[in-house]
Amino acid sequence: MITDIALLVNPRSGQGRTAAVALRALRHLRASGASATVLVGRDQADSLALARRAVAAGTGALVACGGDGVVNTALQAVAGTDTPFGVIPAGTGNDHARMLGVPRHDPVSAAQVVLDGAVRPIDLGRVGDRWFGTAFAGGFDALVTERTNRLKWPRGKLRYNLATLIELAALRPLDYVLELDGRTVSTQAILVAVGNGQTYGGGMRICPDAVPDDGLFDVTVIGPARRDQIVRLLPTIYPGTHVQHSQVTTYRASRVHLSTPGVMGYADGERFAELPVTCECVPLAAKALVPA
Repeated sequence: MITDIALLVNPRSGQGRTAAVALRALRHLRASGASATVLVGRDQADSLALARRAVAAGTGALVACGGDGVVNTALQAVAGTDTPFGVIPAGTGNDHARMLGVPRHDPVSAAQVVLDGAVRPIDLGRVGDRWFGTAFAGGFDALVTERTNRLKWPRGKLRYNLATLIELAALRPLDYVLELDGRTVSTQAILVAVGNGQTYGGGMRICPDAVPDDGLFDVTVIGPARRDQIVRLLPTIYPGTHVQHSQVTTYRASRVHLSTPGVMGYADGERFAELPVTCECVPLAAKALVPA
């Protein structure tokens, strides 16, 4: 059993639910005999500094409580170290929890996964000196995320749906150049996703065959399509059947260079890097705590 735990909490995620989730998890950890220290940063940079300090001090596990953004912060601290990381899901997306099989709606069960201490080494994606766990994407989905973040109303998924409609009205394919382990592909596309895991955006199986410990990314490219085709295609991303569409192409590679002008890429739900970027799949770069 892991008994020394640093719990990194983002109380601003999950529309304010995180504090209550963190408290339930913390009570279970301590009632089970673990020593759990709570880390709450003033902002992302401060949270990362606290996480790195805990890892350097030898914590038994760094556990992220919140959404995929705080998990991404934890990954920056544990990547390339022997310190395992865990997840107490409390965000709106929780795609890391999906990837790892961690219970998403029961903080006590998620905390028990941490205590049990079953470790699964997983690959991570790297862009420059930053790491990601689920997927890096640039294109229509990134534009929707940017629009969603600018909208003040409505809240929750309705805001994302409204942003989708706004961006759909202005939709146009972009010219992309992809370099996949040395192979160059020039294409027009409305979306390119580089997946270490299968899902992003709260369960959308954008790369449905991705495996996070095989040393390879799955790359999904959605080519030019009419708006009515896109409207029909988007719902099929949730079950992952979009890959059967004639406008969808998939690849596998360990190194992906992605280039198109004027697009901001997102990873783990966070604004990550403006294209062009190079994504590298780093084999077994982190140790995840998973159900036994």
